[in-house]
Amino acid sequence: MVDRVIRAVKLDKDFYNEAEQDTSLDQEALLVVIIVSLASGIGSFIQGIINGDIGAALLLAVLTIVVGIGGYYLWSYITLLVGTKLFDGDADFGEMKRTLGYAHAPRLLGLLSFIPCVGVIFSLAGFILSLIAAVVAIREAMDFDTGKAVITAIIGWVIVLIVSVIISMVLGVGAAGLGGIMSALQG
Repeated sequence: MVDRVIRAVKLDKDFYNEAEQDTSLDQEALLVVIIVSLASGIGSFIQGIINGDIGAALLLAVLTIVVGIGGYYLWSYITLLVGTKLFDGDADFGEMKRTLGYAHAPRLLGLLSFIPCVGVIFSLAGFILSLIAAVVAIREAMDFDTGKAVITAIIGWVIVLIVSVIISMVLGVGAAGLGGIMSALQG
C-alpha cells in the first residue's frame, strides 16, 4: 500500500491507470481516504486543544473526518457525472473512486496543521497537491486530456465544497444547540 501511495503522490500516470483497472484496490483506496481523514481530524483536534477548547476541537475533528470520507464519495460521483456527461469521459464509479481515493494521499500533510505558523502551510500544500493528483487521476480514469480533467475537477470540487459547507453548518449548529441544552441541564 505504501508503495502505491508514494506512486500516487509522485503523480505516476501509469499507477493511476493501474488503479483504474484493478478492482481489488477498492478497499485500499477507501483506506487511504480514511487514514487521510483521520490524520486531518487528529491535526484539527490537536489545534483545538492548543487553542484551549476541547469541545470545539472534538467537533472539528469529527466534522473533518465525516466530511473527508463523505466528500470522497460525493466527489467521485459528481466528477464521474461531469466527466462523462460534459466531456464524454469513459469511466465507471469504481474507477473514479479508486483513482480519486489515492489522489487524497497528499492531504496526509493535514496531520501537521496544528504546528504554529506553518501548520496552515502544510495543510494548504497537501490540499493543492491532492487537487493536482486528482487532475491526473481524473485524466487517466476518464481517458481524456488534461484541460478537460482540470475543468471536471474544479466543477466537482466546487459542488462538494458547497455541500460540505452546508453539512458542516447543519452539524455545527446542531452540536451548538446540543451543547446549549447540555449546559442548561447541568446548570
